[in-house]
Amino acid sequence: MHEMSIALSIVEAVVAHAQKEGAVRISEIELLVGKLAGIEADSLKFCFSAAASGTLAGEARLVLEEPEGVGECGECGVRFPVNFYYAECPECRSLRITIVSGEEFLIQSITIDERGE
Repeated sequence: MHEMSIALSIVEAVVAHAQKEGAVRISEIELLVGKLAGIEADSLKFCFSAAASGTLAGEARLVLEEPEGVGECGECGVRFPVNFYYAECPECRSLRITIVSGEEFLIQSITIDERGE
């Protein structure tokens, strides 16, 4: 399950950033995880709970935004929903498709509580 290593990396990154900011805890983490990123959202949430336990992110709420896959035809330029890397254009039937959305994986924001608040 590669989601555990991803969760550990997320926790490491957000905790390091929060510590630099003088945080006493992380209350929320927003992630952008595209449907084509190869990451199972439910597994990531489960693994995050275990990975964050005992850290500044131990009680953080994990919010995932999951953009759908979108492809663009290299022949006719039409954009259309895709759920796999190999797709056929619904207009001209070309296989020259570029994925333009859905592969994202990004920590969008973290919400921290600083010392003295």
